[in-house]
Parts: sequence; structure tokens; C-alpha cells
Amino acid sequence: MKRIAVVLLLSTLAITGVQAQKYITKNGHIRFFSSTPVEDIEAHNRQVNSALDQQSGEFVFRVLIKSFQFEKALMQEHFNENYMESDKFPNATFSGTVTNIKDVDFAKNGSYPVTVEGDLTIRGITKKISESGVLEVKDGKVSGKSTFNVLLADYGIKVPAAVANNIARSIQIDVDVLLSKLEK
Repeated sequence: MKRIAVVLLLSTLAITGVQAQKYITKNGHIRFFSSTPVEDIEAHNRQVNSALDQQSGEFVFRVLIKSFQFEKALMQEHFNENYMESDKFPNATFSGTVTNIKDVDFAKNGSYPVTVEGDLTIRGITKKISESGVLEVKDGKVSGKSTFNVLLADYGIKVPAAVANNIARSIQIDVDVLLSKLEK
């Protein structure tokens, strides 16, 4: 499954040009966090596939939903079965562009504020998003970080009345990927 996801990511980027340098990872990190007065819910996924095209700024992610890990097994079960319907919608994806990619000097170590715009698909529902983040270039590798919020209602995620006070309506998403040059 991982191999297929990486092939899909790379083929998506292949259309942007043969000369362009590409950066990839198969073990990026996404954390989500819900905070309410009743409880906090946190999950981590360290099997995030991502690729960045240095020339065009094309930036793609593919996340296997069942790879999110929770502190409590019951939370993980409810997340996959009731909220995300992971068997029906196994992946979340993002396909977009770093709009100011020309401001990033890939030959010089440094931290560069960026804006990423594109399509976020969760549970088969696609929404346009625009978020800020940071690309940090260090010794030939690129790390990307961003924190943003996702509204459950935007992606058709319904919270039963019995647990409505336990789950925030807006979930904080933290993205942290370390991308390495794709060797040709």
C-alpha cells in the first residue's frame, strides 16, 4: 500500500517537468488535536506520504486514515468506524501548490514562510484551503510545518449528541514533514 501511494505521488509530480528537483517522504507526521472542557483527544500518524516539486511548488500529501494512533484503543475504533468511516474512505489527500515557491532558496539553509493552496479531501469531500506554513532548508533537506484547523461539518463528520461535548467542532491539524531529494 505504501509503495502504491508513493508511486501515485511521484507520478502526480512527474507531469510538472523532468528537470525539476523533487523532495519526498514516506514518514511525515500529522497530529490532530481536539480540546473541550470535558476531554482532550489527540492522535498521531507517522506514515504520511508527501512530495514537493521545487520548480512548480506542487505539494501533495496522502494519509492512510487507519494509521492514526490514539492513546485509547476505543477512541481509535470510534474514529475509524463512526467518524471517518476508514473502510469506505481509507485516505485523506491534499493536492496543491506553494504559491510563493520562488521565495524559497533551496540552495541556502534558511527558514521561509510560505502559503499553500489547494484541495483537501477527507471522507470523499474536497474543499479548497489556503494555509500558511514554513519550509526550512537545511543541508539538502526540506522540512515543512503548518498548523491549521478543520471544521468537522465541512467534511460531513457528524458527532452524536451523546458525545457532543467531548469533541471539538474545529480540529487542530499539525503537519511536520522532512523531505529528502529524490535521487534520479
